[in-house]
Amino acid sequence: MTRPKDWNLTIDDLLKEISEGKRKDCGQQEYEWAREYERSLIPSNYRYPLIGDLYESKFDQIQEFITNWLVPYTGGGESMLYKGERIWIAYESDEDQPLAVDALPVDYKKLELRMVDTNVRELQEYSCFHFCIDTKDLNEKFILIQTGYSKGKHT
Repeated sequence: MTRPKDWNLTIDDLLKEISEGKRKDCGQQEYEWAREYERSLIPSNYRYPLIGDLYESKFDQIQEFITNWLVPYTGGGESMLYKGERIWIAYESDEDQPLAVDALPVDYKKLELRMVDTNVRELQEYSCFHFCIDTKDLNEKFILIQTGYSKGKHT
């Protein structure tokens, strides 16, 4: 089913409505419409990230990160990513036009020490950390240093 012409809700909007009690839940179709709407907000001249892309932070910026665990749990936090620090797109997206992608810092150990609290890193169940960065943010807050590839083809 095609997204209604007047649809203007993002996934965050849907989740907010659920948390505020305005709706009990959302169906898969509504989530697809929200993703399609979000994708329509990305300017046509923006580049969608590919696995292996290398980016450099244009300026100091607060960046949220996700911690991965060896148990069914996900955590995270936020920390400063400094101008000039580099990230690379670590995993290929299932989508040709992803709204966000997972990225790892090039200088992983240094940033892990700075960003992930010692008490977290020392827990036996802690595995690693990564960033999940919006396509819009990659285009606006980072410089593409080197292109990666998609589905085995270099760009």
